[in-house]
Amino acid sequence: MVENPYLSVQALTKYIKRKFDADPHLRNVFVKGELSNVKSHPSGHIYFTLKDDKSRIQSAMFRSSASQLKFRPENGMNVLITGDVTVYETSGNYQLYAQSMQPDGIGALYLAFEQLKNSLEKEGLFDSRWKSPLPVYPNKIGVVTAQSGAAIQDICSTIARRYPLAEILLFPAIVQGPQAAPSIVKAIEQAGGDSSIDVLIVGRGGGSIEDLWAFNEESVARAIFSCRIPIISAVGHETDTTIADFVSDRRAPTPTAAAEMAVPARDELFEKVVDRKRALYSSLSNQIKQERKRLSILQTSYPLQFPERLYRPFTERLVGLEGRLMRSGQEVTGHRTMELQRLRSMLASFAPDQRIQEGYRTTSALTERLTRAVQQDVRIRSDRFHASIRMLQALNPLNVMERGYSIVYQNNEVANSVKMMEIGSPIQIRLQDGTAEATVQSITITDGEES
Repeated sequence: MVENPYLSVQALTKYIKRKFDADPHLRNVFVKGELSNVKSHPSGHIYFTLKDDKSRIQSAMFRSSASQLKFRPENGMNVLITGDVTVYETSGNYQLYAQSMQPDGIGALYLAFEQLKNSLEKEGLFDSRWKSPLPVYPNKIGVVTAQSGAAIQDICSTIARRYPLAEILLFPAIVQGPQAAPSIVKAIEQAGGDSSIDVLIVGRGGGSIEDLWAFNEESVARAIFSCRIPIISAVGHETDTTIADFVSDRRAPTPTAAAEMAVPARDELFEKVVDRKRALYSSLSNQIKQERKRLSILQTSYPLQFPERLYRPFTERLVGLEGRLMRSGQEVTGHRTMELQRLRSMLASFAPDQRIQEGYRTTSALTERLTRAVQQDVRIRSDRFHASIRMLQALNPLNVMERGYSIVYQNNEVANSVKMMEIGSPIQIRLQDGTAEATVQSITITDGEES
């Protein structure tokens, strides 16, 4: 039985990959070319194509290696790459895995410097409108540098010599190596939180570009830009230039020059004081001479020789005004007196005792009128009452009975007609002095009928 001679794609790809991995010439290759299709993944990996005028190869640089780059890979950049070549099994393509990369024809640090410089300049971090002026007479000076370096010694000795009144406050920081940038940023932020600091010096002594590289980091540049205190950058020697120099408010070529820039010179201040003293003395002397000349002119002038003539018109005017004032006062007083008398008479008419007396008089008159009206009303009502009594007495049936008349009741009702009675029915006869019970024996109607 013949075995199956066909391989799977995966098996063939793995075989080819083993061949690539076993080739010592592909384990550590040095290749140069132009970058294209550069893509930086959020994970930190970089994927790109390395090409020349005749060929191209897919390439990748993992995060562990990409984090060591001092510059940012860009399309069209010529680079020198060290890495290894192997097969990517998923796609079956061979790829170059870069372990290191540097610009071809230019230093990596210099390229990184130029890239960051251009980027921050476009953002406006170097713009002069953000630069703060340095204080003329600072009371407290902050320094961000190494605690044991020569820079702090130069700064302290220079300030002590030029302006001993200033107080120096050190914010120690690491100024070289991988931990330098975070340390410098932290020290700047600490200094920015101290409201008593008037100016801040950030720097270190000279060294190579690698030694000074912390001052080219973007985090340091942004910390300097965000600091509220005016900052003097003093990194390296006069020929050294860093990103911190462009962002700072002032740039000093050396730490010693930064100290000289931060404080005024004592000798210069003394000379200024002496010059001001001379100028003040000269100005006062000239002013005194001018005032003395004016005084002499005034003393010899005609008005001052006869001073009474100066105020004589005013005296006469004062006398006239006093007379007018007296007359006006008397007139006003007379008017006010008459007005006061008028108000007093009005007030007297509204005095409480006068109002009470008038009230008494009014009350008495009204009481008398009311009494007369009530008496008259009583007489009228009494006359009406007696008239009514007389009428009632005249109409009283009982009075009629005194003349021999009587009232007949049937069933407790007045019987005013014989037609209401029946023979044998009981009736009551009301006389003057009592009532008699009776029975109807016969009924006679006035028209002659009998029942």
